Amino acid sequence: MRRQLAFLVAVMALLPGSIAPAANLPRLVSMNVCTDQLVLRLADPEQILGLSKFSRDGWQGPAVGDISRYPVLSGGAEDVLLIKPDIVVASAFDKRSTRELLKAKGLRLAELAVPRTLDEARQQIREAGDITGHPDRAAKEIARLDAALARARGAVAERHYRVLPLSRRGWVAGSDSFVGSLLSETGLRSAAGDLGFTFGGFASLEAIVNLRPDFIVVSQAGDYARDDGQAFLLHPALERFYPLEKRIVIPERMTECGGVMLADALDALTAELKRVGR
Repeated sequence: MRRQLAFLVAVMALLPGSIAPAANLPRLVSMNVCTDQLVLRLADPEQILGLSKFSRDGWQGPAVGDISRYPVLSGGAEDVLLIKPDIVVASAFDKRSTRELLKAKGLRLAELAVPRTLDEARQQIREAGDITGHPDRAAKEIARLDAALARARGAVAERHYRVLPLSRRGWVAGSDSFVGSLLSETGLRSAAGDLGFTFGGFASLEAIVNLRPDFIVVSQAGDYARDDGQAFLLHPALERFYPLEKRIVIPERMTECGGVMLADALDALTAELKRVGR
């Protein structure tokens, strides 16, 4: 009960009487980090009544400013029901029982899928623009994405690099995955198909070393691993054949959701291609 009261105090600072959203703009809550990214980039701050419980874990990037001003949701239905937003922005991967309960209580849910291609990402940004009441901002985000894609294609042109997208425990993203689709759009050729992967699969150290791509694409640099899954990427065999100058680093937060962070991911790719191509 004490926690719910504290949450309501935080929310009241965003409700009419302090700073009210413009007329006809919906008040929103976001249920996960992917919808957080969309809502923070597209909505007015005064529209946002709550973000996901993982919203402060470094997934957002500096462009959205200080997110500590927004209340953090528990992930359950109780605090959402207390504040009664106009729209709950959720993902199809959020807990189904929570989504169904919110619907049963009369709340409007906007349930967004995770895009698998750049075209689907553009469509999701448009949809989020309509949900937040800011289609003009969505159009600007799509233009930003298209401009970043053009820059990445320019950096790739005539280099014909063959790359392997590699992550925890040796997981290789296949050509039918979102990361595979993103790399293909820039003109890079994924070596995942040489391993027989379409959506993705786990590859052994031996297979990765024998494959000899020009570069591996990873989500972090440095010599620190938080767990055994990340430690795979620091194995001496991989570090020998794929040192930093053979690694293209695109932070995971930029590609995990496939939304408004994709322009940042493409610009990171462009910067990395320039670095390794020197």
